[in-house]
Amino acid sequence: MEPTEPSTPATDTPRVAVLGTGIMGAPMARNIAAAGIPVKVWNRTAAKARPLADHGCTVAESPADAVADAEVVVTMLTDGDAVESVMAGVAPPRGAVWAQTTTAGLAATERLAARAAKLELEFVDAPVLGTRAPAEQGALTVLAAGSERARRRAAPVFDAIGSRTVALDEIGAASRLKLVANSWVLALTSATGEALALAEGLGVDPRSFLDLVSGGPLDSGYLHAKADVILGGDYTPSFSVANAAKDARLVREAAEGVGLRLDLAAATEDRMLRAADSGHGGDDMAAGYYASFPQG
Repeated sequence: MEPTEPSTPATDTPRVAVLGTGIMGAPMARNIAAAGIPVKVWNRTAAKARPLADHGCTVAESPADAVADAEVVVTMLTDGDAVESVMAGVAPPRGAVWAQTTTAGLAATERLAARAAKLELEFVDAPVLGTRAPAEQGALTVLAAGSERARRRAAPVFDAIGSRTVALDEIGAASRLKLVANSWVLALTSATGEALALAEGLGVDPRSFLDLVSGGPLDSGYLHAKADVILGGDYTPSFSVANAAKDARLVREAAEGVGLRLDLAAATEDRMLRAADSGHGGDDMAAGYYASFPQG
């Protein structure tokens, strides 16, 4: 891994297409447009894309329309299968950069890179670290793996959506690093939910647990952030239970592919699937908390 890349001054303003305008894609598109970069957006559910017209984006009727004259194509969709499905039916201009920001997993990233080569696109494996709030603030961390030329061409977009770009050369390296980071985030999320569920079951005030660890070596800002979601009961998603289950599966599959057994990832996948099955799939992933209770 190379050192963190400094922001690269934009020498020109690329035309950008953003495919996928959900929790992450919509604020990313807004921030790209706010940086003075022309943006076309598309989403399978058109109603999610239309409000972006008020923020300077052009709403396209189809993925093909969105990418027709794009110099940088950004994909931020549900998973690798969704990206493959959408990109199977489009042909951006030859030589365009494809910045693939969806957490797609290792096998899908290989297939998407092959698709990019077939289309004669410059592929950047570029998953992002962060959820709704940093996406809205333009403060994501972009993990960008690809050629230096492709990263440089995509730099105006990365600078608009993120506060930091971590540069890597080998396509797939960014996805591998993202899975390692996600394994930690998912473990913390499940541990927070289980600790608060145990407190409730034992009749312990969960705030007393949070006070007990506050400021010490067991403390974590993320613990307090997710505990506040659970205790406040506001599960507006920063990152959904369904997506957490998907990411836990990708982590588990990647580990199995290199002969490792990750019990926490497997348990988190199971917890998130149970929470989703009980109606919390669209809630913030802190709602994995409900998997601890018989009624879900």
